[in-house]
Amino acid sequence: MIIKALRIGLGQLIVLLDLITRPRRLKRTAEAQAAVAQAASGLALYQFHACPFCVKTRRTLHRLNLPVALRDAKNDARHRQTLLEQGGKIQVPCLRIEENGQSTWLYESKAITAYLQQRFAAV
Repeated sequence: MIIKALRIGLGQLIVLLDLITRPRRLKRTAEAQAAVAQAASGLALYQFHACPFCVKTRRTLHRLNLPVALRDAKNDARHRQTLLEQGGKIQVPCLRIEENGQSTWLYESKAITAYLQQRFAAV
């Protein structure tokens, strides 16, 4: 019971620190941002709200100004089941990439961050 309370408290502290220290969003022209929004429409991030690795990934989304759908795989049974059935395991963060009618599931915050940087930082 104490361990669970400690985990919840630390998780909320991580979320609060993220809100306080959130980086600035990347500025783009309206046309460039529309193109980024279109390219990001096939992305969805499966995550837990207070997971430190998910917070790291969401910070990257925020900094790159990417409108990516966030899917709560902890509290939403439907998203959790989709992650398990289609992604293969319940591990977060996980980025679902829909391109040309095919889904790719990318795990690990470091890999997700590298993918997002490579795909969207120069746009």
